[in-house]
Amino acid sequence: MSVLKGANLLVMFLLELCVLGAAIWWGATVSAPVWVRILLAVAAPAVFVVVWALFGAANEPRYPQTGWRRVALEVLWFGAASILLGLAWSPLAGVVMFAVWLVNGVLRLVWGQQQL
Repeated sequence: MSVLKGANLLVMFLLELCVLGAAIWWGATVSAPVWVRILLAVAAPAVFVVVWALFGAANEPRYPQTGWRRVALEVLWFGAASILLGLAWSPLAGVVMFAVWLVNGVLRLVWGQQQL
């Protein structure tokens, strides 16, 4: 069971990386001049990083969130990234990313890997 719990935490980390990748990809594929795409490809993930560092980081976020606020943070954070992935690639990819996050979140709660 500990291997599955470790794998679930790995999936969470990979999902966090996917959020940044989705933001970069979206910024790079927007229908706009090149300088705007470069700006968005840098700014979009920067916004995600700042929000996660302030509110959602695993180790000592500046403003830790618990309970329904943590749930809302993750739904908004991963949901926004899923929308960006859907816009940049395909809607199915965004839905799959959100579904993987949802299963991961439920498992984190069931296995006590996430305190609410």
